[in-house]
Amino acid sequence: MESWNFSKLYTQYYKRAFLFAKSYVRDEMAAEDIASDALMRLWDALKAETVEHPLALLTFILRNQSLNYLKHEAIHHEAMEQISEKRIRDVHYRIASLEACNPEEIFSSEITEILRKTLASLPEQTRRIFILSRFEQKSVKEISELMHLAPKSVEYHITKSLKALRVALKDYLPIFYLLFYTH
Repeated sequence: MESWNFSKLYTQYYKRAFLFAKSYVRDEMAAEDIASDALMRLWDALKAETVEHPLALLTFILRNQSLNYLKHEAIHHEAMEQISEKRIRDVHYRIASLEACNPEEIFSSEITEILRKTLASLPEQTRRIFILSRFEQKSVKEISELMHLAPKSVEYHITKSLKALRVALKDYLPIFYLLFYTH
């Protein structure tokens, strides 16, 4: 029976352990970790009991750790592939959606009707402020002076209008944001 110390164990087996692990995992850093951890486990076993064939035990430990690493990598790659496939589907969906978007139809009669009805349902002052802001491109300050209101009041009416339109045009939100949000 041979007397072991960790330095001797490391010197004698590290390079073989590293090369064994690297031949399977094909990643130097992972192979270093596996080899070091396997040597620590072998050292613990040698301290706890009599080991007749330390190289055989080391090989067994390296095999199991390399297998665990490779199984984890396989799961990781499968998950990344699924995420990638989902991203690709999402991009294709967005491409199809944009290709179907015809700028000439943005103000289709349907949207125009929803817009007209929603604005008609607003109080007169709120509707007037919205029209000045979004259709006549007046600033909050200009509207405030024109209507003799505090700027905060003007902002309140604009926000109220936008909220009502956002609800009414919920099915057209991307277009809504493009057309009416100017901040």
